Amino acid sequence: MFILSADAAAAPQGVSMLPSILMIVAMIAVFYFLLIRPENKKKKAAEEMRSNLKVGDVITTIGGIVGTICAVKEKTIVIETGADRVRVEFTKWAISSKGTQSTEDAPAPEKEEKKDKKSDK
Repeated sequence: MFILSADAAAAPQGVSMLPSILMIVAMIAVFYFLLIRPENKKKKAAEEMRSNLKVGDVITTIGGIVGTICAVKEKTIVIETGADRVRVEFTKWAISSKGTQSTEDAPAPEKEEKKDKKSDK
């Protein structure tokens, strides 16, 4: 009986816990839509890309090895790299993307602008 009277004295009358509960639910929804859902979409797209690989596709592995697929098995693929026809077997989860990645090959536009400014002077 003493505990009940202490709790009643500590909590003011008319204060609701509804705003606190709504704030927690809103935070969980924000985390879901901004963090969890996009990550699941990326995983699903990557898994779909890996399951649709076929012989002749050019792929890039997570280690940066570029090659052409010459055999597809249930959980692995065999790729051929370079002109010397070296064949390497990888698990499907090690495939980063279909095609070659050319982000490092492209020159940075800022450097070109700086060169143009120097040549104008």
